[in-house]
Amino acid sequence: MTDATDIEETLSATDVARYLAAKPDFFVEHPSLLAELELPHDSGSAVSLVERQVSVLRDRNMDMRHRLSQLLDNARDNDRLFDKTKRLVLELLEGEDLGDIIDALHHSFDKEFNIHYTRTLLFGDAVKLGGSQARVVSMSQAREHIGALIRDNRAFCGHLNDAECRYIFTDAAEQIGSAAVVPLVHGQTFGLIAIGNRDPKYYRSSMGTLFLGYIAEVLNRIMPRYLPS
Repeated sequence: MTDATDIEETLSATDVARYLAAKPDFFVEHPSLLAELELPHDSGSAVSLVERQVSVLRDRNMDMRHRLSQLLDNARDNDRLFDKTKRLVLELLEGEDLGDIIDALHHSFDKEFNIHYTRTLLFGDAVKLGGSQARVVSMSQAREHIGALIRDNRAFCGHLNDAECRYIFTDAAEQIGSAAVVPLVHGQTFGLIAIGNRDPKYYRSSMGTLFLGYIAEVLNRIMPRYLPS
């Protein structure tokens, strides 16, 4: 005759768990066993299986509610970002000259998006491109100081080296903890947008540049019409 000890040696805890997982109605067919089961509680006292199941379900429910709350918060943030971006794009389209476009960009970044520092650099002749908030520098000078940032026309997020930071953000360089930079390209590179934050971790190399890249794409199509040929 097989006793309890033999059964324990034959069946492992994994075997029992697998069996119960395959037979979710096992305790429905053997309700008397529920009265004999006791589970340890965090407080040290024993609770019934039903009480433990209720506790587990309550914890899962709280976790799901927390996740749903996060999803709703993200959705609201995305809606606000979309509205701000739409207003900016419309203002850029309504600009009548280069000064209007740069003013709209800087105003929106400052007031709407609360970006700490915004800089726009244009490459070319300062006499022909002057009259806006953009700083105009020669292409040869830009290649000398920030050549690595404009060489492959890719967006950059993270920490600029000291020389790059001073060249782009000038008197605000010491306040820049992290930055995002996107070149402006129409056939060839004609400038760049740079935004900075005092928090060293705000713009990270792993952070996506979808928003800034999108604004740059809009500017790549609008600004060339106002650039000297």
